[in-house]
Order: sequence, then C-alpha cells, then structure tokens
Amino acid sequence: MVEIFLLQNGAESKPQKLTFDLYEVFGHDVAKKIGADKSAVAIEVHGEIKDLSSKIPHNSKVRMIMENDSEGLHIIRHSTAHILAEAVRELFPDVRPAIGPVIENGFYYDFKSERPFTEDDLKVIEAKMQELVERDQKFVRSEQSRNDALEMFMKKDEPFKQMLVQKIPENEKISIYQQGSFVDLCRGPHIPSTGRLKGCFALTKVAGAYWLGDHNNEQLQRIYGTAWHSNAALKEHLANLEEAEKRNHIKLGKEMALFHTQEEAPGCVFWHPNGWIIYQEIISYMRKKLSANGYSEVNTPHIVSKALWEQSGHWEKFRDVMFLIEQEKATHGVKPMNCPCHIQIFKKGPKCCGLTSYKDLPIRMAEFGSCSRNEPSGSLYGIMRVRSFVQDDAHIFCSTEQIVEETIRFCSLLREIYKDFGFCDIIVRLATRPEKRLGSNELWDKAERSLMEASDASGLLYTIFPGEGAFYGPKLEFVLKDSLGRLWQCGTFQIDFVLPDRMGAHYIAEDGKKKHPVMLHRAILGSLERFIGILLENYGGWIPLWLSPIQVSVATISEAFVPYGEKVVQELLKAGLRVERDFRNEKISYKIRELHSQKVPCIFVVGAKEEASEKVCLRAGETQKILGLQEAIDLIKKVIAEKSVAKNSIV
Repeated sequence: MVEIFLLQNGAESKPQKLTFDLYEVFGHDVAKKIGADKSAVAIEVHGEIKDLSSKIPHNSKVRMIMENDSEGLHIIRHSTAHILAEAVRELFPDVRPAIGPVIENGFYYDFKSERPFTEDDLKVIEAKMQELVERDQKFVRSEQSRNDALEMFMKKDEPFKQMLVQKIPENEKISIYQQGSFVDLCRGPHIPSTGRLKGCFALTKVAGAYWLGDHNNEQLQRIYGTAWHSNAALKEHLANLEEAEKRNHIKLGKEMALFHTQEEAPGCVFWHPNGWIIYQEIISYMRKKLSANGYSEVNTPHIVSKALWEQSGHWEKFRDVMFLIEQEKATHGVKPMNCPCHIQIFKKGPKCCGLTSYKDLPIRMAEFGSCSRNEPSGSLYGIMRVRSFVQDDAHIFCSTEQIVEETIRFCSLLREIYKDFGFCDIIVRLATRPEKRLGSNELWDKAERSLMEASDASGLLYTIFPGEGAFYGPKLEFVLKDSLGRLWQCGTFQIDFVLPDRMGAHYIAEDGKKKHPVMLHRAILGSLERFIGILLENYGGWIPLWLSPIQVSVATISEAFVPYGEKVVQELLKAGLRVERDFRNEKISYKIRELHSQKVPCIFVVGAKEEASEKVCLRAGETQKILGLQEAIDLIKKVIAEKSVAKNSIV
C-alpha cells in the first residue's frame, strides 16, 4: 500500500490523502484516480516537475500539472517542438536539428539546411506533424553517460547535439527523450504521448537565426510554431495573430505615410511629415508633464571618450553593441545610454560654480537622449527594434531619505501619462541583483531594501524577478497590456548607489561633509520609436485624436462646394487643428473610404445643405452627425483637451 498527499490549489488548502493498493505508484496512477488522466500532463513531486511515468515514493507531497496550467502549456509546447524536429527529420533527412526551446505562446526549432525552408514547406511539415500525432507515440525518457550520448549523436551525424553534450560535465548523467524513431537531448518533462496534441498546434513562420544566438556562429533556419491545450484555444490565438497582423506597425506606417526604413540605413527610421507630427506631439506632451513635475531638460554629447565608459562600467557591459570611432589615437563611443553624461552635469553643480548642496536636492534631470546600439541585423524590426533611437530618459539625484518620496512622485506621474495614452492595465516587476554586477553586497542590500520600501509606499503590486536587475542596481519594470492582451515593457525605475561613487559625484551634506547622492534612473515611454509602434498596434492605427497627424479632413461632395470647404478649413486652422483638404473631383463615397483607410479620425463632409445652413456633416468612424461649424469645432477641441482614447468619443 502506498500513500501520497495531493496538494490542492491555494496556499490554505489542506493536502488530500490518497491511498493506493499497489506496490509502486506512478504519476499516471494518480491522474487516473482523481479523474484527470485526460487533462494532466505531468506531476510535481516535492517541488520537482516530472513525467507522468515517474515513480512516486510513499508519503510524497505531489501536485498535478494540468494541460491549461502555465507549466502544463510549457510542457505541451516543448513536446510539440520535438514533434516538429521529428517531422523535419523524416521529410528532409539531410537537415540537422539544433535546439528547440519554448517561447511566449509557442516554440521554435533551429535547423541546419542547405536550402531555405518556404511557406509551402511549412504546410508539408505541419501535415507530417499531424501524422505523427495520429501515431500516438509515447515520449520515453532514458539516461546515458556523456560518452555514450556523444557516441550516439556522432553516429546520427548530429553535430549540434554533440556540441551541447560536450558542454555537460563528464560525470553527469544525460537525459534523453525518444518518440518514435526521433531521439533528442532534453531534460524534459514531456506529455505522455503525441496523441494528446491532436488539433492543438500550428506552424506560423520561418526565419533566419544563428547557432546559440551568436552572429559569429553558423547561420541556421528557425521554424516557429504555437501550441495550446485545446483546439478552441489554438483557434482563438490564431485569430489574435491575424488581428495582430492587421495592426502590424510596419504595415500601418506605410498605409498612413508615417515612416519607412531601408537597407542603406539599417536600424534607422526615416520619419515622414505625418509620422514626425506624432513624434513631436509626444515630445511636446512629455515636456509639459516633466516641467510641471520639477524636471530640468538637458542635452548631452552623442560621442564620448572610451575613458568615461570605462569609469562608469558600461564599457565592459556594452562595448559589443557600441559604435566606436577611432580618432587621433583615441577611442570614442557613440553613446548607448545617457546616465554617465548626466553625472558630468551634476558634478558641475547646479550653477556650474561648485559642489551641490543638500538644499539643492533632489535634482531631476531629463533628456530626450539620442542613443545608438549596434543591434544584430537579424534582430532589427520596423521601429520596434532599431539601432538609433531616442529615450525619454531622466535621472534624479537625491539623498537616501528622499528615495521614498521620489518613487511615489514618479509612480504617480507614470500612471498619469500611461492613462493619457490609454494604458491602464500595468504590470510591475521588481528585478533584483544579477550575477554580474558592480558594487558590494552591502550596497545591493541597501538598494533592494530601499526599492521595496519605496514600492510598497507607492502602493505598487509587484512580482519579484530574481537576478534581472541592472548591473548597477535593482529596478522596477512597468509592463503595459495592449488591446490584444500583449505585454510591452516600457517604463523603468532603478535605484543606483554605485555609479555616483564610481564617477566621483558628491554633494555637501547638512554636516558639511561630502556624500554620494543616490541616482534614480527612470524612463516612462522608453524608446520613443518603439512606443509609437506600440501605440499604432494597440489602436490599429486609430490613435487618439490629440495625437493624430491629421485631425480633420474636409471633403467636398463636388467641386461646386470648394469655396465653402475652404472657409471651413480656415476656421479649423484658426482653432489650431491639424487639417487636410480633400477637394478632389471624386465621389464622396470614394473619398470617405480612402480617408478611412488612412485612419483619419474626423471627416467634415460639405455639400449644398451644409453650405446653406453653415453646418458640416461630421463623420467619425461609422457614425455621423450634422452640426453647426463652430459647434463641431468646439466638440473636437473638447475631445482633444480631454485626451479621450475612445474611438467613437467624437460623436
């Protein structure tokens, strides 16, 4: 007889005692006993997640991992990656598999192939995967010695697996999984058999990649896929992907004539007039917010000596992504961030005439800092991932006693700004010390304690992410959820006791002695380029009226009404609105369709009735309303002043 204790959901729930009239109990026995044999995918025994085929010792505390749990979805996706590799090997015997990890909402697998995979190949591969699922092959785990595993992968002519095995310590047992004829190096766990994945996955795209993500390594091909616990969940995800593709910022940027990128300037953005209006409106808005909250705007050089980056510690961390300039036997770097330069301004004193006094603190220093990072060409993507970008960067120099107050002020400002852009669902992560860092453990203890106390005082609900902090201090990460439920990390707030010390920044304390200030690194939007991309995708191009490059288009029904249309335009311009004329000799239905495709939020249609009564037909989206000209202008100005983000808030 074997007894185990099944852990229930909820910390307060008591474990359920299960008794088995067996000599040995396995995970699938537990699943069957509680009626979960169709929905359980693995089992957790004393904190370790294992296959359902694993033996469970007497008196163990166990938890069932269900297919719709986060851990269960991870296992499903990992298992599907193995099926993808098996399908590719059966279809293309000359292709060599590399690695296939789980990613958000899916998985990928990298392959070495002499010919590029095509979209047609994906259809064939997916069909083969469905065939493998129908075979209902079991996932079987075994252990081998390092030498045996190395010999096995040498016989199979799989060089990438050999390289992975060679990195494993010689005396360590190696975990191997096999389904059908396919064998892979893997820690697991996996679902019981391939049949569990029927109708639950799809391949999505193919892309280039480098072995282990290093551009110095061999070029590979990567096949992406998605997998879910049910066909319904898969269909919902694919529908979201289709909607996301419609909202793709690159596609919208072209349709709305906002920006473009090109090969002659990789990772750099060419802003067109309409796109630059959005860019400048955001900067203008942010300047007003920063000024009202006690920030002084500064500007610092783009090119700075290597010596400064070495002093700050950024040289060791960032030199691989810095653009370097060799001149007069000296090395300079195009700045990848602004913080060392802001310290130089602080060191000159508030009026450039001596050390800062404690009475001057806090000093809030902001910059729309133009930065450059030599990102790998394969990672560049529209305006979301670029090499040249502008940050809404700021640094607050304060005393230890002012940390809590400054954190509260920052969080209040951040919430206010995100709300104006239409983001109210914010996730907060608190990232603690990384393995490689500057500063003593005592300083890190102080910094992490200060950040947690300040976050609690600000009323933040946060999740701790161990080891994810910056190399000079712990940080808060503010993650936005968009209209499709996607997460975007934008804002950051970091407490730094290290850089002011390393770079010789001091102030005169109340006792007359020199002290290092605390440096609070903060950004709200992050990269302006990336944030505009997020805005476009969140709203599907229908960005809020106050940001729209064209706020009103005046469209005439025929050429006979151009004089009245021009009068309407002039009144709109006097009101300070951004206006476009559409006086073309085209049908009004055609004009409206075209303006709608360009995401123009308001259309004033003018014809005989409107001219006779000095009114306009205001169209916004699918709705319309006849209003007096001044009444319509006042309504639009009101919506702009309120910074309404609702698409149909105009009429």
